[in-house]
Amino acid sequence: MWFIVERSGNLHGTPAMLLGAYDHTLDDKNRLTLPAKFREAFIDGVVITRGLDGCLYAFRREDWHRLVDSRLSSLDPLSPEGRRLQRHFFSGASEAELDKQGRVMIPAQLIEHAKLGKEVVVAGVNDRLEVWDRAAWRKELAEVEGSAEDVAERLADKRD
Repeated sequence: MWFIVERSGNLHGTPAMLLGAYDHTLDDKNRLTLPAKFREAFIDGVVITRGLDGCLYAFRREDWHRLVDSRLSSLDPLSPEGRRLQRHFFSGASEAELDKQGRVMIPAQLIEHAKLGKEVVVAGVNDRLEVWDRAAWRKELAEVEGSAEDVAERLADKRD
């Protein structure tokens, strides 16, 4: 059996999964250099928005549109919860292009939302990147590692 492998190394045109966590820094102009591993995936642009849990989300444009189509556009604008979630993601969203050095400018309002300092972590989480303040990431990672088994068991119980 033969598969067509695109330049990004994906079979059948599916987007590359974003994996791994990398320490990086914001420069004095609020620019973040994406890890080299992720740059090709974002060649067509990036949508950065407020994330959950105190981080920022950075989506490839196609993944952003997929999220909007599958989850955000179907939220009921007449319900308080639907309006709040749409405001959270849409009003904070910013479209950008990577420069020749693989950098993206992060708007001040997003830096403030995520309380980003100069030292950050860029984590690949399947279809998005999460940008965390490095100290907040370490705290989050400690909590995740301490509760992953419990969460996995509760989710497994819900499926049964």
